[in-house]
Formats: sequence, structure tokens, C-alpha cells
Amino acid sequence: MKLYFSPGACSLADHIALIESGLPFEMEKVDLEAKRTASGTDYMVINPKGYVPALGLDEGGVLTENIAILSYIAELSGKLTPPRELGRSRVLEALAYISTELHKGFKPFFMPSSSGEEKSLACEVLAKRFALFEVALGHHPYAVGDSFTVADCYLFVMLFWAKEKVGLDVPASLSAYYERLRDRNAVGTALKDEGLA
Repeated sequence: MKLYFSPGACSLADHIALIESGLPFEMEKVDLEAKRTASGTDYMVINPKGYVPALGLDEGGVLTENIAILSYIAELSGKLTPPRELGRSRVLEALAYISTELHKGFKPFFMPSSSGEEKSLACEVLAKRFALFEVALGHHPYAVGDSFTVADCYLFVMLFWAKEKVGLDVPASLSAYYERLRDRNAVGTALKDEGLA
């Protein structure tokens, strides 16, 4: 498999998941402004959506969107998701929330035309949305229970953006969770691979 990524983008979640999974993979950096890969390929041919992540599959074809890629990695590896059906559904529930409520909430910080007022409002909304995970972590060490899953890979990236890119204050329990995840081998390796640590 080949992961098309941009350093520090949401593709970092897939990078972490691939390392955790133990599955063999390659990576290719994408210049999102030029829409070209490091090898000079037109990225729009690989992924017409023009953004990362994209995962080139061994059997051919390309998979896009974090929820799909993270679910695929978990299913293919047999890791990173709880074994019972409801556990897998809880992971999908968390992934959907992270994607639609947290990830999209950062948009004003990545748009040059966003005003200070738009960014301030986004901070307020994100703080409320992160608070739901604060409650969950009050009872469990990970996003969806007692084991590390692909939801943690994605949530880590959202916290990375909040703390390292935006300077958003997150609840103490989420801050401690973030630091614990930074200490995981797969997280540290992915950050180093992408030049972020």
C-alpha cells in the first residue's frame, strides 16, 4: 500500500494507524498547493478531490477519506478496533464525530481569508466539541474504551492541531491523553517521519 500524505495534515492519523497495524506500506509526500507528489506525479490523477489522505491499494485503486482508510486499516490488520460488533460501531461513531464535528471545525484556521472573529468562534465551538471526549476519557484510557483504536489516531491529530497549530486550550484530561499518545512508539515515529518532532 502507499499512503499519500502531507506533513501534519489529517493523513497523519492514517500514518500512525499504519505503523500501529504492522502492515507493510510506502509513503509519498504531496504538495497540496501544486497538486504534485514528491515523484512529480499529478496528484489530481491519483485523487481528483485534491486533498490527502489517499491510500493506494495493493490490489489496485485508491481509497480516500479518513473514516474509510482508518476502517480499512483496522479491518485488514485485525487490530485497532474492539473485537465485538458494538465496539466496532463505537469506533465508527467516534470517527464520524471527529471527522464531521472536530476536523471541519478547524477550517477557519486553514483558510487565509478567515477573519479573527471566525477563528474566535471556531475556538469556542471546538472547545465544546472536545469536551465530549473529556467526559469519555474520565472513564477510559482511550477514545472508545480500554484499547487503542483508529479513533485515537484521528483524535490525536485533532489535538495536535489544537495544541501545536492553533494554541487552543483543551481540558486537562485531554492534554494528559495527548501527552500519553505522543509517547507511543507509532506516534513518535510518524511525527519524526513527517518532520514534526
